Amino acid sequence: MSALLEHVMSPEVRPFAIAAAMIVIVGSVEVISILVGASLSEMLGTNIDFAHPSDNGVINAISWINVGGVPLLIFLLLLLGAFSITGFLIQDIARMVAGPLPATVASVGAVVVSVPLVRTASRAIARIIPKDESYVVGLGDLVGRIGEVVIGPLDQGPPGRVSVADVHGNRHFVSAVAAPSSGPLPQGTMVLLVDRDGTRFVAVKADDELKPSKPSLSSS
Repeated sequence: MSALLEHVMSPEVRPFAIAAAMIVIVGSVEVISILVGASLSEMLGTNIDFAHPSDNGVINAISWINVGGVPLLIFLLLLLGAFSITGFLIQDIARMVAGPLPATVASVGAVVVSVPLVRTASRAIARIIPKDESYVVGLGDLVGRIGEVVIGPLDQGPPGRVSVADVHGNRHFVSAVAAPSSGPLPQGTMVLLVDRDGTRFVAVKADDELKPSKPSLSSS
């Protein structure tokens, strides 16, 4: 174990070990934030708008790499993972051939290899992750629909998540907060989406006569 730790923390692979540690830290923070009814993804922003050019060169570069437009947190984890794995592989191969490369040289090589990998992975992942919006209906069409709190409670603080079906029966998982006049809405509560601000909805507890007769998600 000590030999493995010494290898991982050696100067020539230290940047890649730090990247791997950041994956664990960011992933742990996201899990904890979801458990308390918030979301690190929501706080960082959901998607990078790669469809519209920006005056910021960094944003344009990130948008080109994140061709699938996956949520920012997933993009960062992909980038860190590709950089870490590629860097360790480069140094392992170099060590077998002649000796480890300087950390700076290996890092440049890892970045060059990681960019196309992340670009391809973001496109693939974007096809399978759930979307807040649908190509069939817009977010505005979900106002007035009944949904169920799946990540909560909803209050006036950080948004939770509500599962709601559109008129076609397609299910969406949208960000939502409780209306200013509403008390906390625990997980499993049936709510009415009464308004929205951008991609964030405002919810109130649904009256009994509005609730669907079929079982809710939490009871299925």
